[in-house]
Amino acid sequence: MSSSRHIPFFLWRHLNKLRWIVLSIVFAMLVLLPFLHVYQTYRAAHAYDLLSPSERQLYDVMEALSAPFTDDPTEDLDAVKGNTWSGTFWGLKLSDPLAALGQAAAGHTLYWPFLLTAFIPIAVTAVFGRIFCGWLCPATFLYELNTNFAAWLSWAGLKIGDRHFDKRLKYAVLGLGLVLSAVSGSVMVAAVYPPAIIGREIYYAIALGGFGAGTVFFVGTLLFDLLVARRGFCRYLCPGGALYSLIGRYRVVRIRRIVENCNDCAKCNAVCEFDLDPLRDGFGQECNNCTACIAVCPTDAMTFTLRPTDHPAQGPGHLGRRYRDEQEAEHEPLANGNGVA
Repeated sequence: MSSSRHIPFFLWRHLNKLRWIVLSIVFAMLVLLPFLHVYQTYRAAHAYDLLSPSERQLYDVMEALSAPFTDDPTEDLDAVKGNTWSGTFWGLKLSDPLAALGQAAAGHTLYWPFLLTAFIPIAVTAVFGRIFCGWLCPATFLYELNTNFAAWLSWAGLKIGDRHFDKRLKYAVLGLGLVLSAVSGSVMVAAVYPPAIIGREIYYAIALGGFGAGTVFFVGTLLFDLLVARRGFCRYLCPGGALYSLIGRYRVVRIRRIVENCNDCAKCNAVCEFDLDPLRDGFGQECNNCTACIAVCPTDAMTFTLRPTDHPAQGPGHLGRRYRDEQEAEHEPLANGNGVA
């Protein structure tokens, strides 16, 4: 009854570590860019002698950081501008698909130059699925730290929220946000979209010296995740997550369970923050290919595959007790039959 095992590519197990590095870099860039913008303003104004001691300190630090990369900060630092909502990276303009869709709804028109800035994110999502949510979203960086904090609180004996809601709620939030954008003429979805909020609030705090109302809203989402539902905002309310899920429904690159290697330990289900069911081959359009299930699997039973839909349910893992019991039950009548005269 031994089953041949398939060993997935060894680097897949380490992708979750790489993901955390990428998330950390993105968040650090969101913090760094406002400082560089302030420094660039000081340089353009030729106002060093008029700066306060704290402003001079900022000037000196930013000058030391940027000096190896540019001779003319006033012009060269324009190469990288913006945030994860919309930005320019060395001449390449990129926008969140929700930014383009929200602007089209608010303006009652299709402004193609702006819509085209969302083409690359849309194409990447069509291939890799909701990967922005798992690999680039600055809110994910904070939400996953919040999940770790929740685990610590649970270990300390405090009750953590674990309610479940209909995941289709976020599609209603997306639709309502676009309708309100169209009615008001303002991109209303940006007011409840965590990546856009974080980009704005970090800029306000650094460049303008204060926080906006978005900070209160984002803290509210953290409390919602802690007290009501694990990773609840992303699962049930995020309009951007809804849009990315729709675009990536038939993504080409997706995770698959290797049933021959699986021992039904269910660690993959436990670690999945989006309440998916990898153990029973249930990834669906919500999966963001974060690879946490691959990293936690003790028997290398998770890998990547190229197909536009999930693999059909494969039944219990071949290394698990249930599969062995089923095999024994299947062969037992045959063995008994051989003894009959």
